Amino acid sequence: MKFLAFSGSLRKASLNTAVVRTAQRLCPPGTTLEVYDRLGLLPYFNQDVESVQPPAEVLDFRARLAAADAVLISSPEYAHGTSGVLKNALEWVVGGGELVDKPTAVVTASPSMTGGDRAQAWVKETLEVMGARVLPESLPIALATVKIRDGQVTDESTLGDLREVIEALARAVKEQQQA
Repeated sequence: MKFLAFSGSLRKASLNTAVVRTAQRLCPPGTTLEVYDRLGLLPYFNQDVESVQPPAEVLDFRARLAAADAVLISSPEYAHGTSGVLKNALEWVVGGGELVDKPTAVVTASPSMTGGDRAQAWVKETLEVMGARVLPESLPIALATVKIRDGQVTDESTLGDLREVIEALARAVKEQQQA
């Protein structure tokens, strides 16, 4: 089973990038999780460009999404929404359909008490409009600055919750393969 994960933050010490990197080590046996860290290289979405020939970086991103059995997205919350870089990446995928019926989970890590719940709602709604199979096991991580240290989730309870998200993705893929 192959999962693709990416963070909607370009910041070097990003809490959300720490989440997807931690998720790599929480995968069940027989599952790999690739962290795609090139969202910042995607050009601004332009439907005219997409219609003629999407740039190579966009084609690579779409191919990785298409090859994945499931997707994990970790999003920061900026001004009660997601980041521009994540919105841009999702816009490049709308026309390609790579997320249609794909099991997808959303995590938001935020220093706030709400854990980025508004960004999570925004990302989930966008993914649902795109046809992704958004799992209910998605996770807001509140007070993330005390739960994430040195680029990894360190809080035991949060690690357990993140493991449950990864296991839910694996179950969703198995159910889909058996259908």
